[in-house]
Amino acid sequence: MSRLRFLAKFVADFCVKLEQLNLYTLNVPKEAGTCETSHPEQRGAADVSTRTYWLDLFSPSTWQEFLEAGATVSGFRESRWPSVQQIKPGDYLLWYLTQVSRVIGVLEVTREPYFDETPSIWKDEYFPCRVNVEVVATVPVDAAVPISELSSQLSFFQNLTSPHAWTGRVRGSPTRWSESDGEIVTLAVLEAQAHPVIRPVDPRKLAKKPPVVVTRIGPVTVPVDDEPSETPVAIPEIVTEVVQEATAHTEIQWRLLRLGSDMGLAVWVARNDRSREYDGQPFSAMPRLRDALPNQFEEATNRTVELIDVLWLRGNAFVAAFEIESTTSIYSGLLRMSDLVAMQPNLTIPLYLVAPDDRRNKVLTEVNRPTFSRLSPPLKQVCRYLAFSVLRDQLPKDPRVVRHLTPAFLEEFSESCEIEML
Repeated sequence: MSRLRFLAKFVADFCVKLEQLNLYTLNVPKEAGTCETSHPEQRGAADVSTRTYWLDLFSPSTWQEFLEAGATVSGFRESRWPSVQQIKPGDYLLWYLTQVSRVIGVLEVTREPYFDETPSIWKDEYFPCRVNVEVVATVPVDAAVPISELSSQLSFFQNLTSPHAWTGRVRGSPTRWSESDGEIVTLAVLEAQAHPVIRPVDPRKLAKKPPVVVTRIGPVTVPVDDEPSETPVAIPEIVTEVVQEATAHTEIQWRLLRLGSDMGLAVWVARNDRSREYDGQPFSAMPRLRDALPNQFEEATNRTVELIDVLWLRGNAFVAAFEIESTTSIYSGLLRMSDLVAMQPNLTIPLYLVAPDDRRNKVLTEVNRPTFSRLSPPLKQVCRYLAFSVLRDQLPKDPRVVRHLTPAFLEEFSESCEIEML
């Protein structure tokens, strides 16, 4: 649907709503949107007063498959059938691309929901609960609307109990959204289509995520042993690998400390790492490095917090916590984060798991294990993945620029550890 056609229809629907409210009657020529027609059955389209907005999640792969199939059918999991049955012709589906957290388009439903197990569209799953759709508006992924940019307008970003609590509204589809939120997103997509703003997307965020299994505690991963079988190796090779991992860990630790310090924040390095140095620069000489942490918790939690690789603080308030996983097993930091969430379930500190780029899927798979999914809140809902290359290559390094940043900027450079159920 062209933008002009959409706007004409939007005017028509708005006119009908005014007539229904008995405010006044507008008389606009048919070419401008047929405002004089006040009955939906006469207009051949759903009345705006009964339109419902639904979230429709796509992964990068299902998005591509949807486009290749003609962009005329959207599908959902069989377990979503009760919700899908509530969708009706004229409703709008807000086309949300997971992994990059952007709205990429708006779809209009053109027929009643139906059940079809024909595997003709998606390769990995059937998504048998289907609706026929027509594209209202769409933009390329690098011009799509980041959901975070609408945070001041969308209702579910208000009065958050934790920094990532809003993600509960984008964890499954179809999910009914309020009319006001739906209209805000629809107009934002139309604006992006008319006046695109290019925001490059890290290709790694478009990579496929590990598969999940639906259980009674929610979607989880079942990790397999993807490590190479043990083979005899010479002692010098083992020593070299350990040294390289230790060096990478120290480097990333230093980069996080420097970044936080340049932002004007107080920083903390794990108590057992304070004697380390990177590139001839001792951690102990880092500006704004704290000698002690505020005692906000009981002894067990305080001891756990003191061992977290890097912390950022503003005054006595924690604003971010980082665990660096440079080793192959990637367990120590995960367990520390898990302990922290278990002991302090109402903790609102943004938690980041920082790991090499080639360990991304390993991190996501481990975080989504049943063990961590049983926590309240589940670890995957409170942790984000941050790649080594982001800290090395993508972040500004000039202190004159960095000092104007806030910790929230990492949201754009990091990735949710949660694997959304499409």
